[in-house]
Amino acid sequence: MPIRDARAGRAVRHALRLSTRARTTDSRKVPLKIITSLYERWRHLVHELAKFGIVGAVNTVLDFGLANLLYLGFGWPTLGAKTTSVAVAATSSFFMNRHWTFRHRARTGLRREYTLFFLLNGVGLLIANACILVVERGFGKTGALWFNVAQVAGLALGMVFRFTTYKRYVFVSHERAAARSLAEGSVAELDGGAAQPAGSRTGTSS
Repeated sequence: MPIRDARAGRAVRHALRLSTRARTTDSRKVPLKIITSLYERWRHLVHELAKFGIVGAVNTVLDFGLANLLYLGFGWPTLGAKTTSVAVAATSSFFMNRHWTFRHRARTGLRREYTLFFLLNGVGLLIANACILVVERGFGKTGALWFNVAQVAGLALGMVFRFTTYKRYVFVSHERAAARSLAEGSVAELDGGAAQPAGSRTGTSS
């Protein structure tokens, strides 16, 4: 009997150890499950943000590099050099975002998207200039350091504004494009397929 009791005690202790290990393992897996769940939920947003950031970095380098090349290398006036570099960088950004960052979204026409893109970039430029004015005239800070602080602030605010408005107005979702097509009778290209008027699916003309 004592031998059986000892064996039963060891079995109970072993079962308790296994149970404790299982609970510890499960508790460690909970944060990972939460992170995985959040990632799956926001996966498209994370991918869009990452691509948008890469596109922004590439075209910021293009903007600054071309402006300095035209100004320092070819002797262009500052405003002319900057205006040209911004136009080139914005055009590059448009096509990179259209065909890479937001390629999975609906197409509502090149002219419409390009026009809205430049208008929103104009607002982004105003945001950047407003940050400079706030730093220089509001806080009375001048010099290279504070100018670049204002540049960084304007760049950050402008990126948030552009990313949000691009998704809502330029590179819209398929649902929003379909609703717009039905409301206005415009043409929306879905998934790169053939564009059809809104009324063509029903066989009636609007």
